[in-house]
Amino acid sequence: MAKTNPIQFLQQVRSEVSKVTWPTRRETMITTVMVFIMVALTAVFFLVVDQLLSMGIGFVLGIGR
Repeated sequence: MAKTNPIQFLQQVRSEVSKVTWPTRRETMITTVMVFIMVALTAVFFLVVDQLLSMGIGFVLGIGR
């Protein structure tokens, strides 16, 4: 692997960073809201599954109501 000096490295980094397409503020906000919605839905799903499994195990072991 060829070694580059620090100045060339920084020039290459600047060149690559300039190629990055950064999201707009609106895109960032929409994506953030979507993540929070998915986290909430996942939490509710696992809560329901946990309660069903708990009731099922309690019923099988005879300690259910």
